[in-house]
Amino acid sequence: MRNVVDINERMSGELGKRQEAGAFRVLSHSNELVDFSSNDYLSLSRTPELIDDINLALSGIKELGATGSRLLSGNKEYHEELERKLSKIHQSESALLMNSGYVANLSVLSSVPKKGDTIIYDELIHACVKDGARLSMANRLSFKHNNINDLKLKLAKASGQVFVVVESVYSMDGDEAPINEIVNLKSEFDFHMIVDEAHSTGNYGVNGAGLCAELGVTNHVFARIHTFGKAIGAHGAVVACSSLLRDYLINHARQFIYTTAMSSHSVLTISKAYDYIQQHPGLLSLLKNKISLFKSLITTETGSFSPIQPVIVPGNDACVNLSRILNKEGFDVRPVRYPTVHMGSERLRICIHVHNTDDEIRALANLINHQLQSN
Repeated sequence: MRNVVDINERMSGELGKRQEAGAFRVLSHSNELVDFSSNDYLSLSRTPELIDDINLALSGIKELGATGSRLLSGNKEYHEELERKLSKIHQSESALLMNSGYVANLSVLSSVPKKGDTIIYDELIHACVKDGARLSMANRLSFKHNNINDLKLKLAKASGQVFVVVESVYSMDGDEAPINEIVNLKSEFDFHMIVDEAHSTGNYGVNGAGLCAELGVTNHVFARIHTFGKAIGAHGAVVACSSLLRDYLINHARQFIYTTAMSSHSVLTISKAYDYIQQHPGLLSLLKNKISLFKSLITTETGSFSPIQPVIVPGNDACVNLSRILNKEGFDVRPVRYPTVHMGSERLRICIHVHNTDDEIRALANLINHQLQSN
């Protein structure tokens, strides 16, 4: 007879360990607080002019859902029209819409690399890249965060087709990948570069084209994943790539093949958001000015020039306690705890937005400074 622990006991035991470690997660909302936690960097999800424009355009829509996968009944002209538009903005030969950034990374990493190939990723890469790499059956190696020398060591060990995966801007530290240095390695090593541009889409490059476009290296990148759930203020993602890779994903990416296509509402929202960015080029400068203001006021070095400004508060309990103090003072600032980040690097993940007033930024920075000095 098998000695199997009851499933409810097992789940309760694992959750109890999370609670003891101060790492138990709960869902919450804080609409009444000043937003310093969302990824809505350009404030597009709350821009009245854009919302009105979208609502007006929605009045002419005759079909709410896509009704099926794109290989069955779900492929519409509005999908292909947006893909053509995005390929121009993101400077790629072609583009393929995906239902989320997570799904986009899973699709590329699980279908293109094969057994015997090698995927090398930054140790701080998003979980969806690691999940996709596992599904691929390829060899997996990680290199120390933004460490070119360690990447070279891993490249020397790689076999088969080699894929190097980084984020253009990292979601927890807000720092940029050394993209130009990695591109330069291609003269010495044979590999395909994949860049997750989730946190640079919309707020880097001309018309929000991303960091790779800003650096002028799009032709050196095998695939770029641009996510719409951050600065674009919508949902979904697009893989900016070659026509060949687009065709390959349509035929081999299970996450694309076996899922219902994006709705007309989502596609329209994405398209209108990109239009708004093009029509308001001053948005990016305004965001950068607000980031600079915060950095000039905060007494601890964040190490980031992006909208993501991490304030390290070691220890889950200490980090949560400081977050609660800020919440009580009216600021929505969330703690990021171990195991999401390494033990000892727990932090407040502060996000700066266009909608944050200068007075709000000053008040938040002064309160954090005071609390850190008191402890």
